Amino acid sequence: MRKTFAIAAMAGSMALTGLALSPAAAQAATQSTATQATIHTGTSWGKFFSSDRKAYTFGKTWKSGGKVFTKWYGVDKVGGKKGWVWFEYYQNGGWHKFNKSWDGKVVGSWSGRGIKKVYTFTCWAGKFDNCGKKYRIY
Repeated sequence: MRKTFAIAAMAGSMALTGLALSPAAAQAATQSTATQATIHTGTSWGKFFSSDRKAYTFGKTWKSGGKVFTKWYGVDKVGGKKGWVWFEYYQNGGWHKFNKSWDGKVVGSWSGRGIKKVYTFTCWAGKFDNCGKKYRIY
């Protein structure tokens, strides 16, 4: 009897405070949050740091008119050595990659058709030095 009363009281208080969600709404909220946490699709992404945290990149990736667009920003917090951003993308049945270096701050963009996946990571002091974790951004 106590358990039944406690459950009823808890359900009533949740409904009064607006915290109760239908099962479908709760599942949708959980799914969208989980998807955003692992794949940064159609939204802003970053700050993605180099392993020594001396440089980072952030930006936005979206799809429009059958084309994938990426606008990115790079910040080298120390100076004297360059930061590097790498992009790896799957397009027309094959993987491609390119990088861009900067010293200080930079803004860049690129786009392409037929792109299915895009990954990025940031390095500092050399193309392959102090590289941070790789993230999927599209």
